[in-house]
Amino acid sequence: MQTPIRNRRLRALRRSVVALACASVMALTGLPGSTAADAAPRPLDPGKRCDELYGLPSNTRPTTGLPQFDASRATAQWDDYSYVNPAKEWDGLGAPSAAKQAALSELTKAPASQPDRVWWRWLQQKDKYPNFIDYRDSVFLPNSGNDPRGKAFEQKVIKDHGLVGPEWICQKEVEFKDPDTGKTYRRKLDAYNTRTKQILEIKSNGSPDRTQVPKDLAWAKDPAWKDSKVKYVFAEPQKADAKKFLGNMRQLAGDRVTEYNYRSDRVELAPKAGGQRATSGLMQPPGQSGSTRGGLTDLIRESRPTPKTMADFLNAKNAANPGGLPRGPGGVDFSTLDLKYVGKPVKGKGVDFAFDAKEDPTEQSGWGGKANSQLISDAFFTWLALTPDKFWVNLNPDEPDRIMDAKFGKTDAGRVLLEADLQMKHDFYKAMDPATDLGKRYWAALPKENGKPCMPGLRNWIEPKTAQVREQDGGIYILDTPLRLKSTAQTTVTQGPGEPICTPDEATTKAAQRVIDSMIVPAVEKTINTAPQYADLRRVYTARVAAEYIRQQDAKSPTDYHAIINSGDASRWPLRAPNQNWTREALFQKYRNIYTHGEFTYDVPDANGTVQVYIVGGVDLSKQPKQNVGKVQFTAQHRYLPRQTQTSVKTLTDNTDTTGQLLLGANTAADDTGTSTPTPTPTPTPTHTGKPTPTPTHSGGGGGSTPAPAPTTPAPNDPGGDLAHTGNDAPIGLISGIAGALAVAGGALVWWMRRRRTAQG
Repeated sequence: MQTPIRNRRLRALRRSVVALACASVMALTGLPGSTAADAAPRPLDPGKRCDELYGLPSNTRPTTGLPQFDASRATAQWDDYSYVNPAKEWDGLGAPSAAKQAALSELTKAPASQPDRVWWRWLQQKDKYPNFIDYRDSVFLPNSGNDPRGKAFEQKVIKDHGLVGPEWICQKEVEFKDPDTGKTYRRKLDAYNTRTKQILEIKSNGSPDRTQVPKDLAWAKDPAWKDSKVKYVFAEPQKADAKKFLGNMRQLAGDRVTEYNYRSDRVELAPKAGGQRATSGLMQPPGQSGSTRGGLTDLIRESRPTPKTMADFLNAKNAANPGGLPRGPGGVDFSTLDLKYVGKPVKGKGVDFAFDAKEDPTEQSGWGGKANSQLISDAFFTWLALTPDKFWVNLNPDEPDRIMDAKFGKTDAGRVLLEADLQMKHDFYKAMDPATDLGKRYWAALPKENGKPCMPGLRNWIEPKTAQVREQDGGIYILDTPLRLKSTAQTTVTQGPGEPICTPDEATTKAAQRVIDSMIVPAVEKTINTAPQYADLRRVYTARVAAEYIRQQDAKSPTDYHAIINSGDASRWPLRAPNQNWTREALFQKYRNIYTHGEFTYDVPDANGTVQVYIVGGVDLSKQPKQNVGKVQFTAQHRYLPRQTQTSVKTLTDNTDTTGQLLLGANTAADDTGTSTPTPTPTPTPTHTGKPTPTPTHSGGGGGSTPAPAPTTPAPNDPGGDLAHTGNDAPIGLISGIAGALAVAGGALVWWMRRRRTAQG
């Protein structure tokens, strides 16, 4: 009699289970009368031993200890780690055709094949991202790289610190309850020690995950977790949101919250095969196989041409990544971009090179990277293709037929030099403005004739000072490339408006020149070396230094650049938009109009009339004196530059020589592909103790005949020594009548001080 009763109970139990299952199905499918609350909560994920999760031996020995308090990794121990972004094989994918868009729009689900799948997913969000390139760079590529980047850095932290054994559990899911709101949050812990209750939140960037912020604040207030502590481990410098978040956490949990700045630069790799890669020809010899790639080219791909387009792109990228992004182009001020390193060119192999730029901590920059890097590369090839006797420009009203070499005039390097010459003239007489303190003192200091300030006509020109370089490890580090402003007396035949104020004799001319050299020349020279209006001139001059190094190396043994050098053909590096229609003749006419009609007028207090100033001059880069810095000095002043430069070839990093400077480079034949399971780069053996550096808890033209300065004597047994001058020491291509024979330009910056034709008093 018991068996039928038992069977009826089993059948009833089965019916109950089926009914519950049906209720669950209805709840999930939204049928009336059902709620998700009836479903049992998903069990918490217990996680896995860290060594097992990341495939590490259980006896892995730490290379550095996990600090107890706030700490920063010593600069000597910085390194990098790599990972594969599976989407990077499509970093050069363009928008689909109209026909392809129409075909994909008919599909109700994502196609299986690439790149159709990428395009289809974009079409689902086209209202939000009308431009496919913006979608590719702000959503598709970064989102695909977030997870592998995070896992690779977590693996590195676990391995480097020996967080192995049964006590260390990774990806353990727990619950935090906020006592103020009563809300319970589920949170996965990157690493957790079951004995010490130490939590590690490992961040491969410098920002907190916005979706995790309320969960962590709940932890800080949850009494059930009051015996635990959390350490935030950052791979990159903390951004403003991270500092603010840590401050809030410390207000709630005090010293249970610590930070560990475990500096390590990410290297993003692409899968080994397939796809459509972005290409770049920066610094790449024509005809060489492969493509220039590296941290620089990734940043330039994301750089937009204007501040507005860049701001829009950064807003979209940040909105698509609530977990935070690693450092990117927004933090690079490309207006300061300059070439700083070129590796040894070996025939058949790629060449490493590195730029530097100022960092923008607000991450509001990033625009203009393509144009400025292209200018440097084009200038580099122009200096190689043309012979040094072409590297001059001349704005002299007496010489309209000798503005600059015809071939040089069809390049952006030539354009930059001629425009800089005109800019220098403007800045020179602007420095004399008596409305300024300097100008007022200048006019008062000039010698007087009949009670009026008297100065001669002048020729002023820009030329290189001795560049400071270090030739080491098969490459050249370009440490400093200063420019000099030269000035001397000269007159011209072409007359400006008005009559001369004075006719200075030899003594007056010398006295006036001493005033000019001591007051005006230093001020304008500083402007040339620092002001943004001369940034392009500085860029093309630094490229000149790099090109001269390549010339010297090629003379020893032919390189991939051999066919270019002195070929006389710079047509592959022409004037680029928006300057494609620029001409030397048009700029000369603009200058000559200023010279003959006047631009600035100055009212000098002790003069009887109004003074007008007109100028003429040049830029001379036909010579490039260089001095090789000795090994001892280089090591003392630039200890980490070689390591950081090599890192920059792979990814964006800091130039530790100067606070706020970044290094970003590439290789002209790089292979940036890797396996799907990259192993982090081993941490190098610490130079000294290996202990982390504690930080406070609450851290929050003319001039050819002017001799260059003599180079210093190289250190004994120090290869490299003095690097040879470029070009001839004798004047080049000049008319014989110019005294002092300036190698460029017609030299002459001429200042004429004249009365107005009608003005007196």
